[in-house]
Amino acid sequence: MQIKLHKITVRDLTQGYEDNAENGVLAFGGQLDVRPPYQREFVYKEKQRDAVIDTLTQGFPLNVMYWAVRDDGTYEIIDGQQRTISICQYVNGDFAYMFRYFHNLQPDKQQQILDYELQVYICSGTDSEKLKWFKTINIAGEELTEQELRNAVYAGSWVSDAKRYFSKNNCAAYNLANKYVAGEVNRQKYLETAIDWISKGNIDIYMGNHQHDPNAIALWNYFQSVINWTKAIFPKYRREMKGVDWGTLYDKYHEQNFDAAVMENEVTRLMADSDVVAKKGIYHYVFDHDEHHLDIRAFDANTKREVYEKQQGVCAICGKHFDIEQMEADHITPWCEGGRTIADNCQMLCRECNRRKSGK
Repeated sequence: MQIKLHKITVRDLTQGYEDNAENGVLAFGGQLDVRPPYQREFVYKEKQRDAVIDTLTQGFPLNVMYWAVRDDGTYEIIDGQQRTISICQYVNGDFAYMFRYFHNLQPDKQQQILDYELQVYICSGTDSEKLKWFKTINIAGEELTEQELRNAVYAGSWVSDAKRYFSKNNCAAYNLANKYVAGEVNRQKYLETAIDWISKGNIDIYMGNHQHDPNAIALWNYFQSVINWTKAIFPKYRREMKGVDWGTLYDKYHEQNFDAAVMENEVTRLMADSDVVAKKGIYHYVFDHDEHHLDIRAFDANTKREVYEKQQGVCAICGKHFDIEQMEADHITPWCEGGRTIADNCQMLCRECNRRKSGK
């Protein structure tokens, strides 16, 4: 791999800047691909973006950027997308810095910014070399998410099309499922969630198998099916529904018939139950009735001590004496049968008896 340092002025960098869905993000007279398929979306917040412009206006050095030469002689950004877009947007008049747009500056201030020289390392080599370099140099920048790294490793037509559905602000996936999927679109969380669901957790295998597919329609159709099924089964939305593993539930139960009204009644009852700690787990429990999803409230230390003293340290089942550290609190009437987590419904059992009782 060959690496050479170049000085690129802001004037040259911003020439021909465009950002649109059809052509992507281009700069440097249309010769620089600012957002190759493996790159994340623009994620700088206002404070970070302003820091870039502040650096330019004061003439301070900006961190070096890295470009790679393509086979056709054009370039793609390996590192520096966020800074490049910040600069181009400012010069283009997309936002103001210190309450002034670029076109409002005095001519000498404009020239100062346009003449600013960026330090750019330009490298040439194989795709695998460029991707390896990309992952290495980003360690020192804003940490990449696992899915952003996967997008780099499996870059191709499939990733490019998948990002159209799942990775852009106000994309189709966000508009459909923002109440049900947790995480940020532009940090690839929606894409990661969709692939995790369809692949049953084997994200890398799925992306490797589909890397060169012409499109990601199958993934988008599956994602729509999951969300639409969820909305049909649970038409009343609650904030606890965000982040539930809906893909797993869909795969297990979408071919079965459920009465939405019955499901809603059970959800309502469980949401009102103070013994249910993990409210989000209700949406799994109503299908398989496994209490582990609910994290049923445990007896507190004071209740355990109170009941232990009443029992004089004797296990309520085997009748043997134990230290309190060797005993566990148990619901006399199980929670699933209406038993509450209160002292009157508590008994202290030795660990062995409690295990046998729980296993029945």
